[in-house]
Amino acid sequence: MGASFDTVEENRAFAEKFDFPYPLLCDTDRALSLAYKACEDASDGYPRRITYVISPEGVIERAIETNDPAGQASDIINAL
Repeated sequence: MGASFDTVEENRAFAEKFDFPYPLLCDTDRALSLAYKACEDASDGYPRRITYVISPEGVIERAIETNDPAGQASDIINAL
């Protein structure tokens, strides 16, 4: 799953434009981003780009932060 501060409509348009194969969550109130440390404050304009690897038991196995969207997949593969 992915999450952003965008609305349902904005996420739908983004997902359609880039043919996303997974759901995008709408975190307009920043609650999810605050809980997962993707933002510092509810007034932040954008979340940090963090990928969490979560086990089937719900345990965060790894947190991977990247500033390079194009390189994020290789960062995840290298970390695993």
